[in-house]
Amino acid sequence: MGNTHTVRFEPVGIEIEVDEDETILNAAFKQGIMLMHGCKEGQCSACKSFILDGEVDLDRYSTFALPDFEEAEGWTLLCRAHPYSDLEIELINYDEEIIHGGVPPRTISTSVEAVSKLTGDIYFLKLKPAEDFEFKAGQYVDIQIPGTELHRSFSMANTGSDALEFMIKHYEGGKFSGLLSSGAIKPGDELSVTGPYGVFTLRPSSPRRLLFIGGGAGMAPILSLLRALKADASQRERAYYYGARTEADLFHLEELAALDCGFVPALSEDSNGWKGESGLITDVVSRLEGDITEVDAYVCGPPPMVEAAIALLEAKGVPEAHIYYDKFTTTADE
Repeated sequence: MGNTHTVRFEPVGIEIEVDEDETILNAAFKQGIMLMHGCKEGQCSACKSFILDGEVDLDRYSTFALPDFEEAEGWTLLCRAHPYSDLEIELINYDEEIIHGGVPPRTISTSVEAVSKLTGDIYFLKLKPAEDFEFKAGQYVDIQIPGTELHRSFSMANTGSDALEFMIKHYEGGKFSGLLSSGAIKPGDELSVTGPYGVFTLRPSSPRRLLFIGGGAGMAPILSLLRALKADASQRERAYYYGARTEADLFHLEELAALDCGFVPALSEDSNGWKGESGLITDVVSRLEGDITEVDAYVCGPPPMVEAAIALLEAKGVPEAHIYYDKFTTTADE
């Protein structure tokens, strides 16, 4: 254990104690403070904040997330920053509605209940926690890769605490997804899970219409949100646009129809006999949606799709504060 320092977050006026041996973001998690974050590995810049006073030491990070000139100006990444004095930090991205609503992450043991294919390259994984595991719809966990100290992050597709269900895309060379595709992970196996993490959650007080945009395995957290809305008998109007390559890449169509979520699938590649929407999902949203300035938008999928969707939403007048996104980055190995 190192020295402990006080870290004060402005403009929200929250103070926490942080040991030098832990990052500011992890310390906040442990104390139930839900700061904006993404990859937790210094790659995405979602937790980028400004140091008003004090000093930090940074673990290794990507200069795409924090360029050298920004670091020199006083910007930092909370997921990489260790305090070396008392600190005052300005949060650039925060949500006062959820900042105090975090569930401190913990590590639990789970057993594999089921592994199956949803499409040619997306797998269903169901885990049974050894104990109740509370999480909010839209959140994710880190699953440890068996036999290693490495982990991979996956969003839950379900709600509740008695099971964890995932949709995991297989990438060539993927250290975890490869174990699913090869059958190396099978029912009865034990997997260590740490979480929950993530702020891709519903803002209960908002009356705004919901607009969901996703693609690929990015359906997982959105389906979790839709299931939660259905369970709560929410009357909030909603629409869900989902992009896939071919008709064979679509799944859960019957449930999505039953969720009353205005589901609109679109195929980016020609498919004989397909009578639905075609083209990039952002083009479909642009074509079918009128005035969306008063929506809460939730976007999840591969980074290029997420970035294109955010650009479209901002161009159509959706305030940045009402755009919530989750980039499904990959860590597949060559």
